[in-house]
Amino acid sequence: MAVGTILTDQGDIEAPERALIIVAHPDDIDFGMAGTVAALTSAGCHVAYCLTTSGEAGDDDLSHTPAELAAMRQAEQTAAAAQVGVSDLHWLGHPDGMVVADLGLRRDIARVIRIQRPEVVLCQTTIPNWDHIYISHPDHLATATAALAAVYPDSRNPRAFPELLDEGHKPHNVSEIWLIGTEPNRYVDITDTFENKVAALREHRSQTEHMEDLDGRLREWSSETARAGGLPEGRLAEAFRVVAAG
Repeated sequence: MAVGTILTDQGDIEAPERALIIVAHPDDIDFGMAGTVAALTSAGCHVAYCLTTSGEAGDDDLSHTPAELAAMRQAEQTAAAAQVGVSDLHWLGHPDGMVVADLGLRRDIARVIRIQRPEVVLCQTTIPNWDHIYISHPDHLATATAALAAVYPDSRNPRAFPELLDEGHKPHNVSEIWLIGTEPNRYVDITDTFENKVAALREHRSQTEHMEDLDGRLREWSSETARAGGLPEGRLAEAFRVVAAG
């Protein structure tokens, strides 16, 4: 399938044929990059999600068991993904709130990379943000650390986790990593896909129903990001640090 372009602060750039997004929790993708996902899928890119947890610790209402909450949040994320053109989701089942960037997580992410064989991996940052502590949830940092190790060297090294070869998963080289939450050098224009982002986040009812003026908040944040990237007034954007990995 031929791919098209997406609009950025650097003009139109060619979308990758395949992209994999690796995050810690349901809704991390949709707050951070759902507009970009919608732009990528609209351009013909196949996007898959890899979530290290099922979000079973993400609600203060103790009337739900962890298993019930995990099922609820998986369903919410699946519905949110559909709003931006994604139907391929991988759930790793690591414990919410206790993610560790250990060899087991690296192996699990490397397996998904070898299955999906993306040109681009999008993930969270390993660097704490002291101005916005929620960005620096320890699960985010641990997932990002393991994801970067899985991109390089694990997914491309045939000697890393030989059990993956036994499972039939051949090594794969990722070309680029797009990080959210740190020192951006690319701004993706999401003006045309902003409503998809809002619709995706509304599917996360357990997390967003209590938020007043969700649309307004998202529009304000996206406008600020667009201005920081030098986009014209009235445009909306999401920001990434693009790192060569090939």
